[in-house]
Amino acid sequence: MNEIDDGDSVEVQGSSSTYTLSHNGSVYMCTCPAWKNQSAAIDLRTCKHLRAYLGEAHETARLGNLPSKAASTRSASGKSSAAVVKDTAPPVLLAHKWEVDHDPTGWWMSEKLDGIRAYWDGEGFVSRLGNRFLAPDWFTEALPADTLDGELWVGRKRFQQTTSIVRSGAAGQAWRDVSYVVFDAPNAKGGFEERIAHAKKVLGRAQAPHARALDHQECMGMAHLREELARVEALGGEGLMLRRPGSKYEVGRSQSLLKVKTFHDAEARVIGHAPGAGKHKGRLGALIVELPGGVRFNVGTGFSDAEREAPPDLGAVITFRYQELSDDGVPRFPSYVGERLDVELPLAKNGPRRLEAQNLAGASDVPKPAAPKPPAPEPAPDADFVVRLEHPDENKFWTIEVRGTQQVTKFGKLGSPGQTRLADLGSASAARADADKRAQQKRKDGYVPVTPHARSIKK
Repeated sequence: MNEIDDGDSVEVQGSSSTYTLSHNGSVYMCTCPAWKNQSAAIDLRTCKHLRAYLGEAHETARLGNLPSKAASTRSASGKSSAAVVKDTAPPVLLAHKWEVDHDPTGWWMSEKLDGIRAYWDGEGFVSRLGNRFLAPDWFTEALPADTLDGELWVGRKRFQQTTSIVRSGAAGQAWRDVSYVVFDAPNAKGGFEERIAHAKKVLGRAQAPHARALDHQECMGMAHLREELARVEALGGEGLMLRRPGSKYEVGRSQSLLKVKTFHDAEARVIGHAPGAGKHKGRLGALIVELPGGVRFNVGTGFSDAEREAPPDLGAVITFRYQELSDDGVPRFPSYVGERLDVELPLAKNGPRRLEAQNLAGASDVPKPAAPKPPAPEPAPDADFVVRLEHPDENKFWTIEVRGTQQVTKFGKLGSPGQTRLADLGSASAARADADKRAQQKRKDGYVPVTPHARSIKK
């Protein structure tokens, strides 16, 4: 084990650069990006160069258990998870949706990867929420000591496999299917062109076998954009990304980075599990989910048999894909994509609110699938509380029943079977209070009782 006397410094060779280690009082410093970009107080920082020079025992005695060596956490259900929200997160650039009236000519175009966003701080992978992704040493040892932004990616239509590998911590040989695909170098100087050139340079010098830079091409116009979008989607890709030429790496959402997709995707929180019927009897029929604005709906397609047997826990955040929004702001034809490790959603406040619709790239060319049938709920005892309403001007009906902790909501056009949604609120009092609140809102929207007043049904 080496030592650095107080006030002294020493130079060490990193994978691609020479760095200076120094000791001043209680502070041990390194000039590498990993040390500089940590959010901890300067006397609580370390890096792989300090650990290699001073020794693991020295740094553990100085700082306690090192974050980079910590085991992955587990949820209350016992499932391994890397998605523990930190107080800080890396300063990442986020995209806006592309609108069809925006001319893409001259912008840089690349495939949108359906992987997990990962910020390389020079020492380890960090999610956009500030959580460490624990990759094996052989996967990371050749990566450069520069800050890079990219995706951990297995392949098209393999998002769930990527999630499973990353959530399991350092999962050994499974990581051999993963690539780190880099699309920016946040701390490099210059506009986007200079930064991506820097990323290619340091990756080429490091010769990391599991990392590469993402290919970009200049967009020649709207026809070129639609042609490339069709090609990527035909291969099973998610869509495209557009980057403004010469743009800076801005923190937060920026109009300099746009995502282009035929189908939308969004995130929602799981609030219930609807039981299956028919071939799915005894396992998940649909996830009952809620958007941050309070809109609730079922996601009943897109699951594998294994996912129906072990669905995401209540409170989990999922990504779903949908085609368009109904007049009530409900996503049409929602399909499950996967559970998210790197997204946090606020709890719904102030009741339901419509999800703002966005333009689709070429949506008119996409055939609309048949609407999925809502899963039939299992037989239940008589309702404890029921409200039946109709809207005389719009020829609609709306009914809500409370059965213990569950709500069964039915709605649609008069004379039609309508749609059915099932939600479990965890307690009978919460289910009744929420039903009252929703019924009051419906009355404000112009619905009137079918009977003179709402009825309370006694068992």
